[in-house]
Amino acid sequence: MADDSSSILLLADPGAPAAIAERLSDTLPRALTNTVGAEDEWDVSVRRHAYPIGEDDAVSDVVDALDLDAESDDIVIYLTDQPRRDGTTPVIADISVPDRLGVISIPGMGGLFIDRRVRSLARTVVAEVSREAGDRGAPMMRMTRTQDDDDLIRYLAPSAFSRLRLLTGMVYANRPWRLALGMSKVLMAAFATGVVSLAYPTMWQLSDTMGPWRLSAVTLLATAALIIWLIVEHDLWERPTSDEERERAVLYNASTVVTLTIGVVIFHAGLFILLLVTAWWTIPPQMVSQNIGHPVGPSTLLLMAWLVAGVATLGGALGSGMEDDEAVKAATYGARQRKRFS
Repeated sequence: MADDSSSILLLADPGAPAAIAERLSDTLPRALTNTVGAEDEWDVSVRRHAYPIGEDDAVSDVVDALDLDAESDDIVIYLTDQPRRDGTTPVIADISVPDRLGVISIPGMGGLFIDRRVRSLARTVVAEVSREAGDRGAPMMRMTRTQDDDDLIRYLAPSAFSRLRLLTGMVYANRPWRLALGMSKVLMAAFATGVVSLAYPTMWQLSDTMGPWRLSAVTLLATAALIIWLIVEHDLWERPTSDEERERAVLYNASTVVTLTIGVVIFHAGLFILLLVTAWWTIPPQMVSQNIGHPVGPSTLLLMAWLVAGVATLGGALGSGMEDDEAVKAATYGARQRKRFS
């Protein structure tokens, strides 16, 4: 570029793409100075919006939806959480040189080192649009590059384990840890149930006699119950209406189940720790010892909190209808996609 100062606009879907874009705006200028146009200064700005764009839309449709004619920036990079694909192969980026646009699909990068991979790919987008292909830099991951006669460039993920890569990227975009933090009402209901359960001698005796295998079964049952209840209560299951939608529904549902599983496991672990501290702090060891017939040790409290956490999680599943619908649906692709076009 001829000017000493160049501008880049980062457009981002809400959620994970927006968070990545904010961090990228701080690190990209220095990365570009070290590779592309070292004599230039780079001004990077961020705009967050849920654009009505489908995952199968062509680049020309994306250009129209973003209304690039109204933008004055030298380069526009759109970060989306939509899983764009070429057949079954994840698309990492689409670049339109004439439109000075790069579309980066976050899920196509998998679930690891996302910030570094996005920064590396954004640098590649700038190099392609700037016609400085020699300055693309070493990519963070293996990619296949294709280009057609209209200067439309596409970067594809490696074909090996492509569906697993896409699934892990979708789960990352769902941010399951935010789901766990957002289930505050369920946590409070489950904790209240657990505190009451800790006071019952029957729980002390059961936890002492059930053993790890039965306690593990209780934990699995409680986790599955909460996941199923969240799916049913918040209508998170995708039902395909045609053969074309079947594969997409399978992918969406798989990402939903994995996301909810991670979120519920984090939730359950937090509940277990809270109940363990409560049991250690409030229950007299002598009283427990009289009921179970032997001295109370650390393992006694661990087993007690383990059982009560499972029972309390089941209670939380019944109370999860109190949870904010938006907090749960924000962690699933189908709900976000419907909201995008609403």
